[in-house]
Formats: sequence, C-alpha cells, structure tokens
Amino acid sequence: MLLTACNSKTEEKKSQTSDQKESSADTLNTTSKPLTDQQKKNVVDFIPAGYALYKEEGMEDIKGDLNKDGLQDVVLLIKGTDQRKFFDHETRGKLDRNRRGIIILFNRGDGYELATKNYDCFLSENEEGGVYYAPELWLSVEKGNLKINYAHGRYGYWNYTFRNKNGEFELIGYDASYNQGPMPLEETSINFLTKKKLTRENINRDNFKDDEDVKFKDTWETVKVHQLKKLSEIKDFDELQF
Repeated sequence: MLLTACNSKTEEKKSQTSDQKESSADTLNTTSKPLTDQQKKNVVDFIPAGYALYKEEGMEDIKGDLNKDGLQDVVLLIKGTDQRKFFDHETRGKLDRNRRGIIILFNRGDGYELATKNYDCFLSENEEGGVYYAPELWLSVEKGNLKINYAHGRYGYWNYTFRNKNGEFELIGYDASYNQGPMPLEETSINFLTKKKLTRENINRDNFKDDEDVKFKDTWETVKVHQLKKLSEIKDFDELQF
C-alpha cells in the first residue's frame, strides 16, 4: 500500500507538471500576437504592383524612429514602372518619366505596419530643368521627423518637415534658400504650428564677394493655417506654394 501511495503521488506530480507546461504554452501563445493584414515581415512586400523601389546613392536605407517607440521605422521611395512613360529624348537618350512616391512603415518588432503612403506625389528624376538640371530629391529622418529635401545646385534648396501626429504625417515646417551661385538672395522659414513665417533678404547682394558680405534683413509675418497638410493627400509637391 505504501508503494501504491508513492506511485500515486508521483503520477499526480507528473500530471501537475504537465498541466503547468500546457498552461505556460497557452500563455505564450496568447502574448505572441500574429501579424495582421496591415503588417508584413519584409518591407518590399508593401510595394504595390506597377512600382519598384527607387534606389539612389544615399537613399538605399532610410530609417529612423518616427513614432517615438525606440524602434527604427523605414521610409521607402518608390517609382512607377509603366513602360508607356518611357520615351526617347533628342539629346538625353531614353528617359523614364514615371513619377515617384513614398511609403512609411512602422517597425512593430516582429514585422512592419503601414503608416502612410502616397504613390505619385514626386516628379520623375528625369524632368526638364530648363537651362539647369532638375532639382534633386532625397528623404531623411531627423529628430524624429520626416524630411523631404530638394537641392537645386547654385539656385538653392528647399525642404518640408512632417511629423507623425493623429495617425497622419502632417506638414509642420518649410525652409528654403534662393541663391545666385554662392550668394544667398533670400531665405524663407515657415512654422505651420506657430503660424509664423520668417523671410530673410540679403540686402548686400550688390556688394557680395564672400559669406562675410551677407547682410540679412528679417521680416516676420503671420500665415493663415486652417488645417495642416497631410502627406497622404499631397498630389504634387511641385505645386505647393507658400
């Protein structure tokens, strides 16, 4: 009888241990959330049919924390692949005039989730630049904000700052410098949150020789902002005017 009792207690312990393992497994399964339809393991899986990842030196790996969760989110610059947008230029050869777009993905640790998208908001890199080349576009993440930057060589630069807020990426800042070669003619900075615009005019442009000759006259004004522009709703960045 003593042996039977011992065996009974041993079986009871085994049964309890087995139940505890099954319970632990159930707990692990419930805490490991499966990927939703909006989430994918690979970032390229978010690129829609008819588009491809646009790769240019310095823009192959655009990452940064855009939602303040400590994880590196991803920004993709994409480009259409419509063969009807290819044509032969008389001096530049075969050109691809497909427009470009942007996809922003939040890093969820075990996959990525679509944050926002705009497939056709940027012109092709092969647009005409008049007597100069077309402006160069690049994207970056700075201080938790998305920066959309344009550079136009001797004519200056301009950029747009977007911040993740209310489930959207909203335009909160615009900065530009209008140049004549090395000489800055005018600088503009707009804060759409404070509704303030700063214009800096180089009043010494006629006597400019180097950077030390720059003398800015600052003018502040209030701008009307009824609603912040959303990245997903901008049809063409080249049509934005401030």
